Amino acid sequence: MAQEDAADRLAAESLATGDPTGWFDRLYTEAARGDAVVPWDRDAPHGLLVDWTGRHRPSPGGRAVVVGCGYGRDAEHLATLGYRTVGFDISPTAVEEARQRHPGSPVDYHAADLFDPPPAWRHGYDLVVESMTVQALPHEIRLAAIRAVGDLVAPDGTLLVIAAGLAEDEDAPAGPPWPLTRAEIDAFAAGGLTAVRVEDFEDPQGVRRWRAEFHRPA
Repeated sequence: MAQEDAADRLAAESLATGDPTGWFDRLYTEAARGDAVVPWDRDAPHGLLVDWTGRHRPSPGGRAVVVGCGYGRDAEHLATLGYRTVGFDISPTAVEEARQRHPGSPVDYHAADLFDPPPAWRHGYDLVVESMTVQALPHEIRLAAIRAVGDLVAPDGTLLVIAAGLAEDEDAPAGPPWPLTRAEIDAFAAGGLTAVRVEDFEDPQGVRRWRAEFHRPA
């Protein structure tokens, strides 16, 4: 049970010291030693991403970026579709593990901070995928994270957001993840981005989910 509880423990310790993102690399480091389990580690790309990309084929040479790529499952999926894909994570340990899990991959993996990305990434990607990352950040930095995600979208580009959902009258859980409200989803429509479609539904496990698509005009 201690391995499964590591994320909650490390997040609480990190937040208590005023470091809202430092727990990610600590978790990946403990997982690399076999002392923790990364709760979002899966053997396949997110099903809501796979379903969406099945209906939205990329243009030749399209550029994609996965925010908080972790071990790379979503980034690898986009690469198989022909996107020139960047996957980045604040955890160097996660990035190194992604490279090891996918030897010879065309994905360009980087350790990078969403709040301080390389300048060339600004408005640099035809598809930006934000899947379950912003919800792992505390509320005091969440709006800044939402704006930083949107800033990656190129003219005529698309942002796809996948997140757990929280009703406006529900209480947020004590620890991460903190599901997003509709108001937080709507906040992605800023800085020139406009909402194309916001889907609100319950998945087969009974969890409320958002899948939202935004577009930046050319």
